[in-house]
Amino acid sequence: MSMQQQIEQQLEQGFSPVHLQVTNESHMHAGPATESHFKMILVSPQFEGMPRVKRHQAVYKALAEQMQQIHALALHTFSPQEWQDSYSVPASPLCVGKPN
Repeated sequence: MSMQQQIEQQLEQGFSPVHLQVTNESHMHAGPATESHFKMILVSPQFEGMPRVKRHQAVYKALAEQMQQIHALALHTFSPQEWQDSYSVPASPLCVGKPN
């Protein structure tokens, strides 16, 4: 099972998301990275009223085993209402060492 599939499986089990998107962005980074840089959009009712830092802590806890192998994880966490009201996820930048 790929790292992306492992991440998706853990997040599905832990958060019952209404929307989940995990993108492998390893190709955007310098060096031989293949499954170590990810961007995640997670929309879950569990995030309702929860501060962003607590949401991120919950994700890191759910992905504790996978985080040992992940170099970068861009977290974008929303409650369903936030997602509906202001869907906005910034584009990820290229790694500083990545040639254009």
